[in-house]
Amino acid sequence: MTEGQMRAADADRDRIVERLRAAAAEGRLNSDELEGRLEVALAAPTYAELDTVVADLPAHAAPARTARNRPELGAYLTTSVLLLVIWAITGMGYFWPVWPILGWGLVVVPGALTGGRVGTCRRSA
Repeated sequence: MTEGQMRAADADRDRIVERLRAAAAEGRLNSDELEGRLEVALAAPTYAELDTVVADLPAHAAPARTARNRPELGAYLTTSVLLLVIWAITGMGYFWPVWPILGWGLVVVPGALTGGRVGTCRRSA
């Protein structure tokens, strides 16, 4: 028995449904196409039938990191501003916020600028 002839589970159908919804959100499918493919996917008994529903769609890649899904950068900036406000309210003496801002920034900012690839090694095939 080939893999395509194997029976699909509910979890397999759910993954295909999510992939179809994502494709529609990206503008790859219109609402009629989405509806028709969802019906086929939810009724598909085998992997082969599930594969035909998404055969003309690109493989789903991991979403790119954007500023919106980098909570560490938002936390860093918010905390930095808060430290500056506290420093200003308490009399603006010695500029102590430089140390936490600099220390944390050395970790967060390079990762934000390079998409989280700081210190990683890429191997060529």
